[in-house]
Parts: sequence; C-alpha cells; structure tokens
Amino acid sequence: MAPAAISSASSQTPFPSKAQPKEVDRSIFPDGFKTSGQHPPLYDKLYPYSAFPKHIRGPTVWSSSDYASHPEQWTHVFSPAEVGELSSAADAFLAQNLPLTGINPDNFPLPSMRASLSAMRNELLNGKGFILYKGFPVTEWGNHKSAVAYFGLGTYIGYPVSQNGRGHILGHVKDLGEDSKAIDKVRIYRTNARQFFHADDSDVVGLLCLARAQEGGESDVACVHHVWNILQAEYPDVAELLTRPVWYFDRKGELSVGEEPYIRTSVFYLETPDPANPQAEQRVYCKWDPYYVRSLSRFSDAGVIPALSTAQVHALETLEAVCNRVKLHMILEIGDIQFLSNAHILHARTEYRDYAPESGMPRRHLMRLWLSTPVSEGGWRLPFHDADERKRGGIQVDDTPPVARLDAD
Repeated sequence: MAPAAISSASSQTPFPSKAQPKEVDRSIFPDGFKTSGQHPPLYDKLYPYSAFPKHIRGPTVWSSSDYASHPEQWTHVFSPAEVGELSSAADAFLAQNLPLTGINPDNFPLPSMRASLSAMRNELLNGKGFILYKGFPVTEWGNHKSAVAYFGLGTYIGYPVSQNGRGHILGHVKDLGEDSKAIDKVRIYRTNARQFFHADDSDVVGLLCLARAQEGGESDVACVHHVWNILQAEYPDVAELLTRPVWYFDRKGELSVGEEPYIRTSVFYLETPDPANPQAEQRVYCKWDPYYVRSLSRFSDAGVIPALSTAQVHALETLEAVCNRVKLHMILEIGDIQFLSNAHILHARTEYRDYAPESGMPRRHLMRLWLSTPVSEGGWRLPFHDADERKRGGIQVDDTPPVARLDAD
C-alpha cells in the first residue's frame, strides 16, 4: 500500500493525469508549448520521513566499484552506420532552413537508431541513470551541424526546455569570465569554478564536448539511491532533515512577474502514487544544488527567510561528502556526449583552467540540453503541478521566447 502523504486527505486524490498547460502565443512558442519553469512543490503531496524506504534496492542502485573498471557497461561508441544516419538527418534538416528550435523526431528521423535510443532512454529514467556516447564527429562537422545532430538526438529522449532567463534551449557551458563568488547572481556554468554535486532543473541533462580545458573540468556522477542508503545507515538525522520542506532555493533573479525570488522545498521526495497502479513503488527523487541554497543571505540577513541552521549546514556538507565517497569519475573527450537523469543522479565538475589566449587553443566548451519527460511518456511522478506538462521544469521568465544559439552569450 502506498504511504500516506503529509496531508492524509490529499493522499486520497491521485495526481491529475495529462495536466493541460495554459494557452500560449504561437508567434512566440511555435509548437504551442512553453517551458513550465521553476515552481514550489505541491506541499500536500509531500511525504514525511517515516514514509521513506530504509533501504533502496533495484536497477537504480549502483556503486562506483560496479562500473569504474567496466566503462563498456556505460559507454557506447557510435558506429559508422549510426554516424552516417545522424549526418544524413542533420543535412536534411539544414537543407530545409528550419529553426533549430523546431527540431523533433518527425523532421529528424533516425529509423535505425530509434530502438536503441528507446532502450537508452529507459535506462536513463529507470536504470543506472547515465550513459556516455563517444565518437560524435564534432571537429569534422563544425558547431552548426554538430548542434543540429546533437539536438535532434536529444529529442528522442525528451522535450527541450529553457535553461535560463534568456530562453536558451541549447545551452553552452563555457567560462565567460563572470565572478564565480557572486553566487546570488551568477550561474556557475558560465565560470570555470568547481561545481558541487547537484541536479539541474530538468528530467535529463545532456552535455556534448566541443573543446576540453587545458586542465580540469572533469566529471563526477553519484547514484542518489546509493547515497540515500548510506545516509539512512549512517546519518539518519541528515536523511530526515533532507526530506523536510525547510530548504530555500534561490531563483537568482530569473523569475516571472508575481513569482517569489526563492522557492521553499525539500531535497528528497517520494514520487506520487500511480493512479493506474496504486501498488507501484514510489521512488525516492532528489532535487539539489548547494549553490542555490547558499546564495540566499541577502534574504536571510533581512529576516525574510530563515538562515541555514547548523543542522542544515551539516546536512549539506554530509550530502556532498557521501557523494564524493561513491562518485564515478569520467573525463569527457572531444566528441563525447554525456546524458544523465536528474531524478536519481547527482553530478559535479572539477575546477578548470583554459589554455592561454596566445596558444590559439579554444576555451573549454560543452553544448548542453535540458530535456523534459512528462508522466504520460514514462517520466517520474513528481509532486509538482506541471508533472504531466510536455515541457515541465526548466527556467522560464515571462514570455521569453526559446532560442538556440551556436555559442555562449
């Protein structure tokens, strides 16, 4: 039987299926769908710590020892036939002079790859939660064709959503010289600073490596369900605190009219019940980014929200430490694509240093996709009002239109 939510009355009402988004202006959003954006959870859909599992088992649980010596289990090298199919689809799309924002599986057909991509998508959502593709010929294709092929590939996983207040649905991870210490304003992906373990505001994140740094910028991933098991066994007080909706997340100024500049939420959630199968497992979901939690002193100093307590600081430090204990390290080479689930994987990046300008070498550059997988298409049953909107999550400011630029701005 499914556990009871914090509000016992609400636990009797299943999460509505196929929620309908508001009508949008098709001159701004040509496909008729707008990124939903960041929202607080449905508080009556949150569960108390007592409802969470003491130990998680199954295909979403893994340790670095399972994979560190077996990269063939999480790496796929594109075959010449797959590269050829991607190339043909990209060339055909480019010949139509369509905007990159309009790409989808109908106008980017991959008939021979469809079955393997479906299996990979299932593994992302319901299995180990990550994959590394190798052999994407970015040097041969250049940035424009590479962007088309990468974006088209991503649409077989989910719907691209806006990643910032500028409406970027094709993002660029690149050091733009911004001050990484100004964490209340600056997004860390636009700097060369270390990124602590976190999840992005989407169901799946993709990263395509176009250029490597001279030093650093390497990737780590951690299994949320393995982390949860360790917290339950060794730090149950931390696990309990992380399930409570007492954490404030900064919007960093990327907000629409009428929205508060922060969101009160939890770090760990349980999925909502499945109306079609009430006995289905309610999996543990994680939504976390310490930069967005530590950046709120401008509000806590003014007494608008509570400052982080000693227990909360201990909890966030413990979560990071446990992630570092279980992390799987990988290095993205030029032409590698990493796809990760944001539901049950946390990821991090080491600090990096680019080549000197006089070297003639490019700066580290990754193209990024944030992809949405709504409930009706196999996505996790999340306790948010937009759980079954096509473009749930992401960051949307008012009616900022979606854009897909070929470089960072």
